Amino acid sequence: MNISNSFAISASALTAQRLRMDVISSNIANAETTRARIVNGEAVPYRRKTVVLEPGQASFEQMLRAEMSGGQAFQGVKVGKVQEDQSPLKLVYNPNHPDANAEGYVYMPNVDITKEMVDMISASRSYEANVTAINASKAMIMKALEIGR
Repeated sequence: MNISNSFAISASALTAQRLRMDVISSNIANAETTRARIVNGEAVPYRRKTVVLEPGQASFEQMLRAEMSGGQAFQGVKVGKVQEDQSPLKLVYNPNHPDANAEGYVYMPNVDITKEMVDMISASRSYEANVTAINASKAMIMKALEIGR
């Protein structure tokens, strides 16, 4: 493994965590959106989105084969997909709301602000940890160059 691989690994994680923070921000911004899209003439509330992260390499076997053949085995992380959370929507009694049904209930998004903030802190800490890893790799390379003088 080359020391510069650590830059690629951390860079892939930075990209993934940035996208994760963007999706979380979108969830928070749409926490009260009852008309995200129209399906069959009906307004459908916003559904919480989640980011699914996957390893950059599909399997250990593929990584081993790449290393044994002298190739580069990318070991970072990638975004597999952004999917909608299928948990049930919140049913809130608000008869004055324009989207209320005949009984006065409104279907609200399945976004929990507390959970989103916890996820945002987690993504932010992961981002910071990867920046620290890049800085540590950079410092190691600089020390190695100083030894050569």
